[in-house]
Amino acid sequence: MRARIRSVAELERIFDLSAEEREAVSRHVGGLPVGITPYYASLMGLSDPMEPLRRTHIPVGQEYLRSPGEADDPLGEDHDTSVPGLVHRYPDRVLFLTTGTCSTYCRYCTRSRMVGQSGGEYQFSIRQWEQALSYIEAHPEIRDVLLSGGDPLTISDEKLDYLLGRLHAIPHVEFVRTGTKVPTVLPMRITRDLVRVLKKHQPLWMSIHATHPKELTPEVTEAYARLADAGIPLGSQTVLLKGINDSVETMKALNHGLLKRRVRPYYLYQCDPITGSAHFRTPVAKGLEIIEGLRGHTTGYAVPQYVIDAPGGGGKIPLLPDYFVGRDGDDLILRNYEDNLYRYHDPVEDDAPDVEGAPC
Repeated sequence: MRARIRSVAELERIFDLSAEEREAVSRHVGGLPVGITPYYASLMGLSDPMEPLRRTHIPVGQEYLRSPGEADDPLGEDHDTSVPGLVHRYPDRVLFLTTGTCSTYCRYCTRSRMVGQSGGEYQFSIRQWEQALSYIEAHPEIRDVLLSGGDPLTISDEKLDYLLGRLHAIPHVEFVRTGTKVPTVLPMRITRDLVRVLKKHQPLWMSIHATHPKELTPEVTEAYARLADAGIPLGSQTVLLKGINDSVETMKALNHGLLKRRVRPYYLYQCDPITGSAHFRTPVAKGLEIIEGLRGHTTGYAVPQYVIDAPGGGGKIPLLPDYFVGRDGDDLILRNYEDNLYRYHDPVEDDAPDVEGAPC
């Protein structure tokens, strides 16, 4: 973490920067600074500005353009914040923003408005944690807590131990999840000491941010294995990114690699419309094309849910290719992965809703 690449001078020592990259880094102020671990930089194209991993972490000029539909807080998290750092949107679960620090800063970050603030990376204090914990204790409908940020695994072992212990001491909290990119970009953080801390606080689930097959190195393989061996169920969350992972071949290779490492592909996100992210977003049709290219062509475990996190706080909405063709009398007409049509006998009951022509 201390050796992260942060400035134009440090970047130029390692990368052959384009004029656009140099200018974009030089003009940056505020949140979402440049921050790349030396390990992760070693996976990037040092002379190719179009190399996928490099594009996700070194700013370009398009980051400073606001396109239609974009916002600093597109998901309306601030609106649903009950106490500082705690978002209560869904009835039975909350999002607990534990820190404003990440080990690396993805240029398409949903929380670009708040992470890595200038003048010192913003971190929630223990006092703010206690406010959030008191809120959770006072709301027995909360059964599921998702730790995010920033990245919870940038917090020290001792503080993580404390926070997880406090959460699991609340009777109505059934399980805790954490979202993290650390095992992928800073795999040496997954020490045996950290794993011992995490193993103490079961049930604990982990969603790992993965972007591209290039990330699945021997170091990352060992980090994932340590977590899986500790009995922590692992899922992956991937953001669909234009020119980076937006092909069936790339996504299939990534998901197969994750499964081999005991990580279940969970979500494929349409890139959130944060300010300055248009150059990362694909049409929604591209995401549907990828799901259609996976479904039936590989194991179902390798097919994530494709979702849009609805702007304005609507939550995650799953999208599927249209396999429902229509109805013919008492038969449904269905299309399979080979584009062949099949009938499924499904008599209409008198009180059944009309599904003629309804999206599937």
